[in-house]
Amino acid sequence: MASSQVEITRDLFDKADNVENELESDLGINEKVVRLISKQKKEPSWMLDKRLEALNIFNSKPMPKWGADLSSFDLQKIRYYMKPNAKPNQKNWEDVPKEIKDTFQRLGIPEAEQKALAGAGAQYESENVYHNLKEEWQKLGVIFEDMDVGLQKYPDIVEKHFMTNNVPLNDHKFAALHGAVWSGGTFLYIPKNVNVKFPLQAYFRMNKEQGGQFEHTMIIVEDGAQGHYIEGCSAPQYNQNSLHAGCVEVFVGENSRFRYSSVENWSRNTYNLNTKRALVKKNGIMEWVGGNLGSGVTMLYPCSILLGENSKADHIGIAYAGKGQNQDTGAKVIHAAPGTSSSIVSKSICKDGGITTYRGLVMVNKGAVNSKVSAVCDALILDGESTNNTIPYMDIKEKKVHIAHEATVGKISEENLFYLMSRGMTEQDAYKMLVSGFMEPVMKELPIEYAVEMNKLIEMEMEGSVG
Repeated sequence: MASSQVEITRDLFDKADNVENELESDLGINEKVVRLISKQKKEPSWMLDKRLEALNIFNSKPMPKWGADLSSFDLQKIRYYMKPNAKPNQKNWEDVPKEIKDTFQRLGIPEAEQKALAGAGAQYESENVYHNLKEEWQKLGVIFEDMDVGLQKYPDIVEKHFMTNNVPLNDHKFAALHGAVWSGGTFLYIPKNVNVKFPLQAYFRMNKEQGGQFEHTMIIVEDGAQGHYIEGCSAPQYNQNSLHAGCVEVFVGENSRFRYSSVENWSRNTYNLNTKRALVKKNGIMEWVGGNLGSGVTMLYPCSILLGENSKADHIGIAYAGKGQNQDTGAKVIHAAPGTSSSIVSKSICKDGGITTYRGLVMVNKGAVNSKVSAVCDALILDGESTNNTIPYMDIKEKKVHIAHEATVGKISEENLFYLMSRGMTEQDAYKMLVSGFMEPVMKELPIEYAVEMNKLIEMEMEGSVG
């Protein structure tokens, strides 16, 4: 029943575009680069001061010694700012340069906006080239802008929230790096009691070799409001390393609900060292749905801080690691008020020597009585070469709580495989079906186009895995 090895093609994502940039910083991170970025964006002096403070913190902090091995990653061989030869933040898709437009059209961005989205943004290298919000939501006071534009139009709001009480500059080395060189991203504000019924989407594309992307996403959801933001990411394959170190800060008001869906599909030469965190007030609900595949190294742990009574966090994610990949992912939840609840569902798949790790932190502070925690971590290992690690950490400082944690590691069931083959399926198709069933709890929570994309990508990776 052996099957021949099928060559995997990821041309849709891994093909580089022939686009010349208008401006590129020199390789490496230093004060000159930071000042260049701030000058290009005509930022207020307080933001430049913040960038320089972040640079000092970055230089003072050592590389992380835990998690994926970063010892061979040279941060001085990354280009930290690249300005594409395109006018920023076009409202009309036809005004985007053809080469860049063709890339996003291959990825389905304009079609999705027309059919299902309340608004869409497209970032290429360090700058947004397109950003648009449908008029019906503008009339209700929703703000959906490129983060650079958000800083110019709403400086007081940005100054109050930017890397202060959510993700501080000194949170970790790569948060500080982000604070120094951030560029582009999304500024989303949903006013009180407004329910944005259709998702808003941003897609981030890196193209140049040895490039870096450092978008900042700030989402403010006022009391009683609801919304859904979708993020997609990709980059072409190179022999030199690339870096993604974005930052997401979400603020969920009282009685509000927000969902953040993300599929991060960077190329295998990319280090994906991202930071995502939400502060959730009384009766608020924060939902994180994520898929991680493609990158060579990922370290990503979306975090919810439940500040208000009866607030809730749901984390659901899947990670895939094949040959040469290390996906170190998980979730963090801090229960800081009574009656808070959290649910974590983590799925991972590894093959061809890939490494997947669930790394989780759940903290229940003193006084957070009647809090509830459920954490489920399932791993599927598809061969004898691959590795899965489960590293949950729970710090429970209150007695009157309910905590449940379950972790399973397994392989494809021979009985299930035999059953499907006895019904006429090939071994390869039966294998794929069992993997799809394993992923199903995550896939059903993703927007349909991203669920289809993830299924196709993992199917491509699965080709030739039997035999």
